[in-house]
Amino acid sequence: MIRVGVNGYGTIGKRVADAVALQPDMEVVGVAKTKPNFEAHTADQRGYEMYAAIPDRAPLFGDAGVELAGAVDELVAAADIMIDCTPSGIGAENKSLYESYDTPAIFQGGEDATIAEVSFNARANYAAACGTDSVRVVSCNTTGLSRVIAPLQEAYGIEQVRTTLVRRGGDPSQNSRGPINDILPNPISIPSHHGPDVNTIFPDLAIDTLGLKVPATLMHVHALNVTLKSDVTVAHVRQLLEEESRIYVISEGMGIDGAGKLKDFAHDAGRPRGDIWENCVWGESIAISGRDLYFFQAIHQESDVIPENIDAIRAMTESATAAESIELTNRTLGVGITGSPVGVVDTDHSGVEAADD
Repeated sequence: MIRVGVNGYGTIGKRVADAVALQPDMEVVGVAKTKPNFEAHTADQRGYEMYAAIPDRAPLFGDAGVELAGAVDELVAAADIMIDCTPSGIGAENKSLYESYDTPAIFQGGEDATIAEVSFNARANYAAACGTDSVRVVSCNTTGLSRVIAPLQEAYGIEQVRTTLVRRGGDPSQNSRGPINDILPNPISIPSHHGPDVNTIFPDLAIDTLGLKVPATLMHVHALNVTLKSDVTVAHVRQLLEEESRIYVISEGMGIDGAGKLKDFAHDAGRPRGDIWENCVWGESIAISGRDLYFFQAIHQESDVIPENIDAIRAMTESATAAESIELTNRTLGVGITGSPVGVVDTDHSGVEAADD
């Protein structure tokens, strides 16, 4: 069993811990928190050993009724691998801690790419992470872009990618973020940082990105224009994307015309926290003009990177091939929408049954 520690138990960390707990070849050694808020109580109720991320704050946990197993350095020492899910910039501060115990570490996309040996996306460059001691799972937007770029590049070749990212203002719990009633070019300078981040996965790819931030919390939406090297048809592109396990091509008859209905669909499907691990591509948006491909996709910023963190663990420990890891991760989490609601994720590694179409 791979012993996994999770430093940070917020939006990403709690999802990562639950995903690790579902894996038959992994176990959660413990999670670290800076304060005994409601998420710390949730972790305690789920049976995760709790560690103080800031040792001086340890007494606060006892006062709040949360029993501690120790300080974060003890968690790092006990783990075979650490997943750092702390806020952007804190992971860089934690890197020396992991190195001091020779514990390999996975960082999130909010960190600079230089923090790790490899920026990672399971579909695009799994092999590059094999046997490494540090990996950065790229951001939700870069993950979503990489998942569609990889098959398009392999099947047709790509001359240029142009993407406009309509980004949520904040996650549902981030009430300090905005905008409240505005539409912001974000950043105003062009291109946005997303293109260079995609280049950490596809170094030779020509890509331009623009970003907008809107007063919404549900999901990001991407408008893509991809100039291909081959002539293709809409039907062929659609079939190609439908064959990708982490891409859901939304059928016209589903009546899903926006992110709100996608989230309703996920909740009705019994998805934990209403998570959508897959890219959601609107099938009727797929269009071809010459060699230019156009389509819209929605990206759930709270959850699409979760399967990638699990696959990164197996890549770093060289415990499975890319195909083996992706299949196992998909099966245990319940990744894969078939056109009707999927079953609820189980917790005993027995697999997930999808409802009939």
